[in-house]
Amino acid sequence: MENLKVIPIHIGVIMDGNGRWAEKRNLPRIFGHKEGIEAVRRTVKAAVKYNIKYLTLYSFSTENWKRPKEEVEFLFYLMEENLKNEGEELNKNNIKVRFLGRKWELPVNLIKIMDYVENLTKENTGLNLIFAINYGGRVEIVDAVKKIIKLGYKEEEIDETLIKKFLYLPDVPEPDLIIRTSGEKRISNFLLWQSAYSEFYFTSVLWPDFDENEFLKALVDYQKRKRKFGGI
Repeated sequence: MENLKVIPIHIGVIMDGNGRWAEKRNLPRIFGHKEGIEAVRRTVKAAVKYNIKYLTLYSFSTENWKRPKEEVEFLFYLMEENLKNEGEELNKNNIKVRFLGRKWELPVNLIKIMDYVENLTKENTGLNLIFAINYGGRVEIVDAVKKIIKLGYKEEEIDETLIKKFLYLPDVPEPDLIIRTSGEKRISNFLLWQSAYSEFYFTSVLWPDFDENEFLKALVDYQKRKRKFGGI
């Protein structure tokens, strides 16, 4: 902790590698997703420990619908069960849970649990834990533009400030740091608008193996970054 002079306010995580983790062990992919939930728990605890204010976890992208139906259904089941089981604990720990994405397209039971946990924790003042579910950066921008058109804004009124106002969670600050696991080095349609000046940290560690030590490595690496935001 003593070496961390600069703490990111908002960290986004692209949680990648569940399937490969399972395949390396000759297990079905669903075992990787189960183990990935443990990595989520460890990461949330680490975020609280290091005083991160916002943590956004890329849980299910708009492109993930292309996966086999059984895998998609299992992912939704895992989300539903874990939100149901963890909601009270998150609330006790003063964590505010929020969701990012096209919630209305998700299964009804999952939406109910999401609404319940969001309502339960809405007054909490600790970590803002944001699950990006059925989320895509391009779709978010499209949805924002559609709202702007529907409300009849004139061309001269449209600027970056207005577009930001109509993003899914406009009050959430842009991510300072985005972590991606599993060795892949791409953004995969995650927070496209918001990540214009984010710092990126890539690790070869597969998501189910991600822990506090790996989280700390990302924070230590972040200390070396000089953020100029287009300036000198």
